[in-house]
Amino acid sequence: MRGNMKVDLISYTIDCDKMPGVAAFTSCSKKSAHELNQAKTKEQTDDFIKRVVAYGHHSVIEHSNFTFSIEGVSRVCSHELVRHRIASYTQQSQRYVKFDELNVVVPPKIKKNEEAKQVFDDVIEKSAEAYQTLLDMGIAPEDARFCFPNAAKTNLMITMNARALMNFFALRCCRRAQWEIHELSYKMLKLVKERAPVVFEKAGASCMQRGYCTEGSLSCGLAPTFEEIKNNTDKESKIKEYAENMMEENADF
Repeated sequence: MRGNMKVDLISYTIDCDKMPGVAAFTSCSKKSAHELNQAKTKEQTDDFIKRVVAYGHHSVIEHSNFTFSIEGVSRVCSHELVRHRIASYTQQSQRYVKFDELNVVVPPKIKKNEEAKQVFDDVIEKSAEAYQTLLDMGIAPEDARFCFPNAAKTNLMITMNARALMNFFALRCCRRAQWEIHELSYKMLKLVKERAPVVFEKAGASCMQRGYCTEGSLSCGLAPTFEEIKNNTDKESKIKEYAENMMEENADF
């Protein structure tokens, strides 16, 4: 089976836009967070959190947490995900789950190349056969799983606070990110923007957040580099349009 990944936001902080604003007011008020939550309107906290985030004071947005269900990504993708340290991860275990079928993620460039696809399919088929043969021999799944390739699909549950997500988006919404985690990042971004549009108003690739590309000569070209801005190069950023297209429901990833 070769399907697309599925991403759902299954839990999040109540008033996930307002709570960071209450936290920001708490830092500069004699009143308690409870009192401020009662006294401040959503409009007041929205205005304040926009200013605070623009200043780069992101610690207050850590008070909003988001939990995702992620289905059908490869082990390649999950290995990249866990490099983001400030998060909680639970992954489908190949030790305790016995698989009747080896479901895998096929890279788009391989899928489009008939010869490459045949090579890929042959390896996957042999891996699946080897796994089943070992199970039939009485080998435990925890050992038989060593036959599985990085393409093997997995499911995860991930919880990140808003600050960790901002960093995640900065790195993984960048066009230079690996294609699978790049797709995942935009699916996650779309979901959190729907729930916390104020906190994530400027969220996206680092060029979206900073206004310029930090990749220098490796830039994809959608946003001006720091050098181009310094030299007053008249270059229009197209990253916002790209991000909107990526978050469309039927976007062609």
